Amino acid sequence: MATTAAAARTTTVGAYEAKTHLPELLRRAEKGERITITRHGHPVAELVPASDERRRRVSEAIAGLEQFRKGRKLDGITIKQLIEEGRRF
Repeated sequence: MATTAAAARTTTVGAYEAKTHLPELLRRAEKGERITITRHGHPVAELVPASDERRRRVSEAIAGLEQFRKGRKLDGITIKQLIEEGRRF
């Protein structure tokens, strides 16, 4: 994996190498590194850290759903029944 522009912490990797080392690349992106994926030397994609704003919105959505759930019950209806009802429509 070749590192370029050290100040921006950008790394360039080939598509095959990205596929082979995806878990490692995801960990590095999570820590703030930007990774450019190339095919035959030409950039085709960028793996970048998720923005804090997006993470915050996801956390807020989860908290909202948990709050909405409080005090609501299915009154004996099973998940299987709900799934079957959804399949009818």
